[in-house]
Amino acid sequence: MKNVFFLGLMLLTLASCSKDDDVDYGPIDEQKILDYLEANNKTATKDPSGLYYDITQAGTGKSYYPGAIVTVRYTGKFLNGEVFESNKTRGPLSNYITAWQIGIPKLKENGEAILYCPSSLAYGSKGGGSIPPNTPLIFEVKLILIE
Repeated sequence: MKNVFFLGLMLLTLASCSKDDDVDYGPIDEQKILDYLEANNKTATKDPSGLYYDITQAGTGKSYYPGAIVTVRYTGKFLNGEVFESNKTRGPLSNYITAWQIGIPKLKENGEAILYCPSSLAYGSKGGGSIPPNTPLIFEVKLILIE
């Protein structure tokens, strides 16, 4: 009976493993972002992290410093243009996705940018809320205030 229990437990464990766990989405996401940029006649700079960004307005206020509290107005979109969220938020960058931690410090107050985020720098293999796993995203951000 013990063997049947352990066999069932092993089968359940194996069934819960996703084939996606073995896939490296970095190159896939990068190609999707490059395809989006080309199809929409957009240009962006690639950060060594894999984040693509376009600073549309550098800003004229204070520069970001580690530990600062930032106020950001943003719109998050899928690569198909569908908006999944548009809001204003305030907090330390450590509270936000890695793409923001990399992209927002490139701006000064009142600066604006478009961040093209591979899934590894956004919500990764788990996804979040209405965002499916392994989904590259676009964020239009405006850095309103640095405190």
